Amino acid sequence: MEPTFSKWVCAFLLCCWLNFSKGYSVEGLRGDSKVKAVNLGGWLVVEGWIKPSLFDGIPNGDMLDGTEVQFKSVTLQKFVSAENGGGMDVTVSRDVASSWESFKLWRVSESEFQFRTSQGQFLTCDGVGCSISATAESPSTSETFFIERNNSRVHIKVKSGAYLQATIGNQLTGDYPGTPGWDDNEATFEMMIVANNLHGDYQLANGYGHNDAKKVLQRHRNTFITTEDFHFLYRHGINTVRIPVGWWIASDPNPPAPFIGGTLEALDNAFSWAQAYNIECIIDLHAAPGSQNGMEHSASRDGFTGWPSPDYISQTLDVIDFLASRYAKHPALLGIELLNEPSAATVPLDTLVSYYKQGYQIVRKYSSTAHVIICQRIGNADPLELYQANIGSHNIVVDLHFYNLFDPFYINMSAVDNIQFIYKSREDQLRALNSTNGPLVFIGEWVNEWNVTNGSQTDYQEFGKAQLEVYDSASFGWAYWTLKNDRKHWDFEWNIRNNYLQLGNSPNKKIFNSLTLLGLTCAWFCMHSLL
Repeated sequence: MEPTFSKWVCAFLLCCWLNFSKGYSVEGLRGDSKVKAVNLGGWLVVEGWIKPSLFDGIPNGDMLDGTEVQFKSVTLQKFVSAENGGGMDVTVSRDVASSWESFKLWRVSESEFQFRTSQGQFLTCDGVGCSISATAESPSTSETFFIERNNSRVHIKVKSGAYLQATIGNQLTGDYPGTPGWDDNEATFEMMIVANNLHGDYQLANGYGHNDAKKVLQRHRNTFITTEDFHFLYRHGINTVRIPVGWWIASDPNPPAPFIGGTLEALDNAFSWAQAYNIECIIDLHAAPGSQNGMEHSASRDGFTGWPSPDYISQTLDVIDFLASRYAKHPALLGIELLNEPSAATVPLDTLVSYYKQGYQIVRKYSSTAHVIICQRIGNADPLELYQANIGSHNIVVDLHFYNLFDPFYINMSAVDNIQFIYKSREDQLRALNSTNGPLVFIGEWVNEWNVTNGSQTDYQEFGKAQLEVYDSASFGWAYWTLKNDRKHWDFEWNIRNNYLQLGNSPNKKIFNSLTLLGLTCAWFCMHSLL
């Protein structure tokens, strides 16, 4: 072969390899093209549905912070009501309960509680003989009540020792004479627990109390995720972990009450284990001060979202500064996610974009290469909104969470419907996002679970295969939710060990192998043609 022609062919093959490999690579990954990750959910940020047994030892465990309750007078057969949802008097006057008649608990001890209305005010009593109103903006002694329980019946007592009663004039007053029995009397109420959905760090720590919560969480953090789990991930081709953390990590080892220290040491351990197995780490700020979505995984006390306030945003930026300064130079750091799942209903886009821009600059202060990950708002939000926001210029990633769950749209889908939805709608969406020439695309949460009640193992295998094939096309990669879970189909380890999720079928591995073969072919041809 002529030397000039050989050199031309060699250059052509080399260009092809460089172009293709560039299209499928993420800066900072060692030995792999894109992120194949698993979330370490339920470890450093508690989510009770992942491991319900964490809450088993809490006394009055059905009356945690954020539990929604209603009270009905057994004599009047009417519900206690905060007029207009709060800010006015409290009456015992409603035949049917709705939001005005529902109160969220703030737990002080296993028998002491404060009651928050739907508008955010607290029930208050200013002394013996008081009429209860819902006018306190923040709780203290006058807003704290004792609850005595006898099955579903309760007595409610103020700090002075007087019991509340429903008067014949439909008022709620703190002047019942003496100590009531459990018969039908003015001081006895039926308590109905309407919702008990929050089981996060706040509920666990405040439910047990500091000393017992410290024991429970120390045992959990030391055993739930260990170095053996990183070995398991390494053996199955996982190259990254996404690690949810809470804002209180920046105050470790003595965070504000009721949070329990120890998460920083655990995160340090995770980085060491990851480095030992050539696994990268994404630090995910899962819980922000004040809560960015009102859910348990953001450590909300009662379901309210307070995060968009300037004070909370400033505090959150301090947390990002802490994390970036501590881990920016660690060889296992791949990126920092500035906030997980802000709510579209309560977090304005302009506020979020401003925060993301400031967070990007903070990370860049410590690292020019760490990926800065920004999460799409959950709820009614356009995935493209962050692609048009111009957050930063280098290594920006948008995190999308893809679940065929949590929406009525998926309820009646069959196994085939779910699989086709992945291949059509999800694939089209990713193709469009990949072509924007903007931030990289990251499917930061997905799961091999759906609303299909009678799915066979083969159905699950096909559903998992479809997701892997489609999500492998995301320009940054994907992360499964989550490594361990009491619900088996959410549990990555269970899926792998029981052959419900087959990573060997992932086309990403085939693409990477093909690119490697192309590179080797190029090298061989060039070497021999130039001899």
